[in-house]
Amino acid sequence: MNVDKSDKTPMYQYIMNDIKHKIETGELRPHDPLPTQIDLAKEYNTSEITSRRALSDLVQEGYVYRIRGKGSFIQEKTAAAEAKPISTLFFAHLNLELNNFSHPFFSEMFEGIREVCGENGVGFHLWDMGTDYQLPEDPNAGIILLTTTAADSFDIERLTAWRQEERRMVTVHFYYPHLGIPYVIVDNLTGGYLATQHLISLGHRRIGIIVTGKSIMEINQEFSLRLQGYRLALTQHQIPFDPQLVAFMDEEQESVKLGAEGFEKLMELEDPPTAIFATSDYKAIGAMNAARAAGMRVPQDISIMGYDDMKLGEIAYPSLSTVNQNTRKVGERAAEILLFELAGAGQQLIKDEIVPTLIPRASTGPVPQ
Repeated sequence: MNVDKSDKTPMYQYIMNDIKHKIETGELRPHDPLPTQIDLAKEYNTSEITSRRALSDLVQEGYVYRIRGKGSFIQEKTAAAEAKPISTLFFAHLNLELNNFSHPFFSEMFEGIREVCGENGVGFHLWDMGTDYQLPEDPNAGIILLTTTAADSFDIERLTAWRQEERRMVTVHFYYPHLGIPYVIVDNLTGGYLATQHLISLGHRRIGIIVTGKSIMEINQEFSLRLQGYRLALTQHQIPFDPQLVAFMDEEQESVKLGAEGFEKLMELEDPPTAIFATSDYKAIGAMNAARAAGMRVPQDISIMGYDDMKLGEIAYPSLSTVNQNTRKVGERAAEILLFELAGAGQQLIKDEIVPTLIPRASTGPVPQ
């Protein structure tokens, strides 16, 4: 399509106006599909960022709805749409210490959110809800909600009230499907499976696991799912599950100390493991330190596997095999859901599970002879 270069209207606005005109004249009818953002960019001889902005604003204004995996379509009741475009996204948390945000789980997630916001001219800020659960006053703000690192300590009634108020929000890390709130999480079951499968592929059959929590009934969502992935991998290889090989560490915060204590607990067994899956890099590094203190070589005498892909693990000695949670993608998807997908979702629950990636390094090796 040839566009008049003397027209001072921003290109994304020009595309929007043209699509609105086609709707008003009947050229585009309710539920008609629109071109993809790539095809739209070619049609209007512009960039994908510009066509994406146009589609995003059409969604926010109620002219277009999106179905993930299928595309964008003309909304049936455009005139009745009253929702204003989201101009700001807030990552809302409940009194979380700021030093927690230096962990790659959050820092990479924030990069994903910032990239999507930057492409679409949307502001992005961190927001502490405080003890009174205060959200930003702007009812049109988008909220990426971290309920807490301990799922049972969040006031569920607050979530219910915000849902009834039709706050534009999506939860990350934890989820509440019964409330119908959109969510994006890491597939921790697959992550636990990948870590254990890696050790099995190296010939290990006696695999210990260090988990943060009091017992199998008192661990949070993420560690529970990693433990389930561990058990699934064992089952698929006909390796019996041995409860003695599960070291539960009764603490709330991850630390090197937990890993060292978990290692010592597993090594006290009559038949100790030849490999250990520590369900965080902190614990894995602690386990490696304890192995060294016990005169054991990693991985020649024992293999140790982490989880999180912290930068420290890459430069540890030996470099730490781990699982990258791909939280940058979590951030991207959370922002995309709020900016592009809520308006067209109707009563359908929007959800996404991001698959982690195995990062094999030098801390894992074949079963010692």
